Parts: sequence; C-alpha cells; structure tokens
Amino acid sequence: MVSKDLFAYCLTKPGAVEDYPFGPDVIVIKVAAKIFALLSRRNGQDNLSLKCDPGYSEILREQYPSITPGYHLNKHHWNTLIIDGSIPEREIRELIDHSYDLVYKSLPRRMRARYQAEW
Repeated sequence: MVSKDLFAYCLTKPGAVEDYPFGPDVIVIKVAAKIFALLSRRNGQDNLSLKCDPGYSEILREQYPSITPGYHLNKHHWNTLIIDGSIPEREIRELIDHSYDLVYKSLPRRMRARYQAEW
C-alpha cells in the first residue's frame, strides 16, 4: 500500500479535507478543522501519523516495530506508522478509522449530525 492509497482512503471519510499548513511535503487530513492524519516522507520512507487512544498506542507499538510515538506530535495521543509493508493494509485502514472516529466524536453534536448525513 502506497501513500496515494492511504491518502485516498483518508479522504473517503465524511467531511475529510486535505490541507498543507506545514508546506508541500506534509499532507494534513482534517475533519472540521481537526487533524486526524498526516502523510509525509522521512528518511526515504512514507510515514502516516494518526491519532490513537493512549492505551491502544502502547499495544500497537509493542506489536509493530514500525509504529512509533508520533513524530513532532503529542506522543501520548499520536502514532507514526512507517509504511514499509510490515503492517497489514487491513490494520492500517482500521487505524485510520480509529483516528477519524476519535476526532469525529470530539466534534460538537451539530457538526457530527452534518457529517453523519454523508455516511
């Protein structure tokens, strides 16, 4: 799975939009101005940073060496996945869903209702 596929999957989420607040090398995916994914390239490898429940983050980091604390992010709430083929595609999509859900659930009720209509 390459970053184009990850990027496209992120944008299937209701209300998801891309932004480039950190320059052209970091793609930020937001819902209602709240970030749920960042795609970038570092040391020649694609990276995907996702919001994650802190307890779940620890489990994932133990299970996959290519999942590390969020790069330049709150390491308690964010993971960075090195996209090197070691994490199954299904798992990456589930982690994107998890990140989106965490952000979506934090939105005000009226915003959630607006995006829920897109589902």
